Amino acid sequence: MPLITLNDVDYSVGGPLLLERVVLSIEPNERIALIGRNGAGKSTLMRLLYGEIKPDDGEVRVQNGVRIARLEQEVPHGAAGTVFDVVADGLGDVGHWLAEFHHLSHADDVDMVALSAVQAKIDAANGWSLDRSVSDTLDTLSLDGDKDFAALSGGMKRRVLLARALVSSPDLLLLDEPTNHLDIEAIDWLEAFLKSWTGSLIFVTHDRRFLRSLATRIVEIDRGQVTSWPGDWANYVRRREERLNAESVENARFDKFLAQEEVWIRQGIKARRTRDEGRVRRLERMRSERAQRRERGGNVSLDLASAETSGKKVIEAKDVAFAYGDRVLVRDFGGTILRGDRIGLIGPNGSGKTTLLKLLLGELQPSAGEIRRGTNLTIAYFDQYRATLREDWNALDNVSEGADFIEVGGKRKHVLGYLQDFLFTPERARAPITRLSGGERNRLLLAKLFAQPSNLLVMDEPTNDLDVETLELLEELLGEYPGTLLLVSHDRDFLDNVVTSTLVMEGDGRVGDYVGGYTDWLRQRARAAVRQVNVAAARPRDAAAKPAPAVTAAASAPAAAKKKRSFKEQKELESLPALIEQLEATLATMAAQMNEPGFYQRDATLIVAHGDQLSRTQAELERAYARWESLESG
Repeated sequence: MPLITLNDVDYSVGGPLLLERVVLSIEPNERIALIGRNGAGKSTLMRLLYGEIKPDDGEVRVQNGVRIARLEQEVPHGAAGTVFDVVADGLGDVGHWLAEFHHLSHADDVDMVALSAVQAKIDAANGWSLDRSVSDTLDTLSLDGDKDFAALSGGMKRRVLLARALVSSPDLLLLDEPTNHLDIEAIDWLEAFLKSWTGSLIFVTHDRRFLRSLATRIVEIDRGQVTSWPGDWANYVRRREERLNAESVENARFDKFLAQEEVWIRQGIKARRTRDEGRVRRLERMRSERAQRRERGGNVSLDLASAETSGKKVIEAKDVAFAYGDRVLVRDFGGTILRGDRIGLIGPNGSGKTTLLKLLLGELQPSAGEIRRGTNLTIAYFDQYRATLREDWNALDNVSEGADFIEVGGKRKHVLGYLQDFLFTPERARAPITRLSGGERNRLLLAKLFAQPSNLLVMDEPTNDLDVETLELLEELLGEYPGTLLLVSHDRDFLDNVVTSTLVMEGDGRVGDYVGGYTDWLRQRARAAVRQVNVAAARPRDAAAKPAPAVTAAASAPAAAKKKRSFKEQKELESLPALIEQLEATLATMAAQMNEPGFYQRDATLIVAHGDQLSRTQAELERAYARWESLESG
């Protein structure tokens, strides 16, 4: 039985219906990706499902007893207190009483009267089982309930808010851009967690790899119509293209026939006193149908204003170090960035990616070392916090800054026409910027950025809130950009499709330099780990091959007591590095299979068998390491 059913639901915010005659059912144990262009109505549909708003027409029917929880796109302003407080807030009044009891019972000077009063409230509501739910949820998501929520990083705050949504054991979880402001490690954790979660899930995301990995069904909103596409992302893309082609052919046929009928009606009035009234009525219906047709919105048209070519050597760094107090963010960093390089910066939140960018651009000075910038650099900077947008200006003023025309791609354009390339109608271009959605703000920032002539483009998290089509167009544009690109992103597909090399924040201030994108980095990192195992395993043989230094008899006595390896043990020791490498490769392959989109759609027995095999391989690897250590130590 469906958890939620929408029957002929309409919803409008003025103008054409945002959602029109929506028919949709949400079944148990589904993972549904909700997709559509910015402003198509994705967040509105989620608010309808959550019960926050009511439809203008139609019915939203929720099965009795179904619990729905939501993770919002932004951190709520009212979220404060300890982690326990925020998570317990997901339980309503009982959660507030549990949080109060938690504070009172942990105080140095316990107020027994107040404690007894709140305990009585919890007893009356049978709330102690819910207290256990809060503790279990904190344990599951590895959260410390006593930490101050405000002091957490953006990624950890998202994890706490996910805990708040999960604490009530919902049957349906609604996630709006859950990967925003998460680093790659946190995205991988969230992806694995949601795969193992047993409830139903509806999510909106711009992260295509996250979408492909999780979705078992695609629901698309396009021009007010909601269409369900069973299967994974690849199936949706293929069938969507087929539908759009069929729609284009049908519209062309209809328009041609309508044009012929318009010619007939004009000629018929002159040639005859009487007309075929049935044909006239059909023409009137066709005119009405054509007037009501909602054309598919155009794509964002991206052009970059180009500057003069920079020097061949853009930035050169030698032995650069930087620290905030005792915390070292960059140490012994060196390298050269040449004209035309497209470099991605990868690392956890707070690891120093933005700091490294500012060092390279000269906004910060290194504690040690030297950074030289090349000649004729014109820099355009995309700020992840959108600080370059003035809140007291509208979209038009933010781009034009008082001018009527701008120069883009060698062409002179009126500012309104330029903003229409970014899907801003004249009304939206003149609307206060505070009324723009997150996706519209990102498009506006792109419009402002691309209107500036540049030969060094710096982009800090540009993909947040963009729809998939705009992301793909942005990828194409950056691939053809003639200048140099520095890109910070946690979008794994975007990195793979855009950059040619990566700088990775590896901890303790180390910055690794790798060829290729995110997937290339993973492959090189895995090979480096295997090489380290091989080197460590080979080291005893190398040491034995060297002549031992002269020592006194007393000093050599302990060594003489060491048990000599048999021929069989020596052969076993020599074979262990190859075995360890083989087991590491097998584990990497099995883990990659588990990350494929269709893995969890297989038969349950196959999934269990795969997990068992993974556990056995891991245990065999641990035994191999233990045996190597035993033989090596003699």
